[in-house]
Amino acid sequence: MEKKIVLLPGDGIGPEIVFEAKRVLEEVGKIFGVTFQFTEEQIGGVAIDKSGVPLPDKTVEQCLNADAILLGAVGGPKWDNVEPSLRPERGLLKIRKALDLYANLRPVQVMEPLIHSSAIKPEILTGVDLLIVRELTGGIYFGSPSERREIDGELGVVDTLVYKRSEIKRILKQAFDFARLRSGRVMSVDKANVLESSRLWREVAEETANEYKDVILEHMLVDNAAMQLIRNPRQFDVIVTENLFGDILSDEASMISGSLGLLPSASMNSSKLGLFEPVHGSAPDIAGKGIANPLAAIASAAMLLQYGLGLIEEAKTIEVAIERALRNGYRTPDIALTGDRIVSTTEMTDAVIEALKIASYSN
Repeated sequence: MEKKIVLLPGDGIGPEIVFEAKRVLEEVGKIFGVTFQFTEEQIGGVAIDKSGVPLPDKTVEQCLNADAILLGAVGGPKWDNVEPSLRPERGLLKIRKALDLYANLRPVQVMEPLIHSSAIKPEILTGVDLLIVRELTGGIYFGSPSERREIDGELGVVDTLVYKRSEIKRILKQAFDFARLRSGRVMSVDKANVLESSRLWREVAEETANEYKDVILEHMLVDNAAMQLIRNPRQFDVIVTENLFGDILSDEASMISGSLGLLPSASMNSSKLGLFEPVHGSAPDIAGKGIANPLAAIASAAMLLQYGLGLIEEAKTIEVAIERALRNGYRTPDIALTGDRIVSTTEMTDAVIEALKIASYSN
């Protein structure tokens, strides 16, 4: 079996963590007999520096011909003052549009070895296992016009929130499909008491629920959902919501795991082509210091195997290896508590690879 993987290291700590995730994938390939063909392309600030744009055409072309894509991170203060249309983050938005990556998946699970790393009480976190399904290519991030203009004689600003019924329908169907593979519950999050877009969202959610009689649909306003995620996260199975709300809620959910450095994500299209990336940002303040946490990137590689390539056993082996490395006491600085064994980026990956070998032998 041979699979083509495009690597998009990007900016900041992106190159470091993508390199470590690649090491893990190569080890998986050796264990399970899978050949990965890796191609590296540019996105974000590094693409601006080398090509003048945050997303070169060559990058899009290579990604369209790939089996899956692994991204590091984009952005940094170096590019804060470039023209808005050329900011590194535009590269990320554009690749989502170019590949029609409309469904963002963010699993949130609490690993027992790290349950005390979160600011939330352990008794609240025990047993948390939820999936946030976020619409990714519509809403206020992509609406037009989005501009500054004169309003009543003074400077004002306009951002536009646009959704078509078909866009809402397809992301809801994704959420219901995933719920069928889990405990059969969907929480649709909106702001239907204020926004017309949310009222349409809720109508389409009810319509979709009629097609999934085996799945329970509930609704929750986004402000309440933000509170409930911290108050009682165990009540959720699959959360589905629009782009802006999903962006905020999924980052808030990082507090459940204890660190953004632990959370992976996937962005998928209808053809199952996926872009897999850690939730955390580019962290330019620690880039090159060898202290970045590679676990979210490695977990993203596991999602790549499961959701992108259908290699479920291989993905599970990585997940088991991550937890085993944590149980063995390895910690990067961002998740370390007093008395923990603090290791470098490379050493953490070494620990995962060693655990990976043990996990594969036990299978």
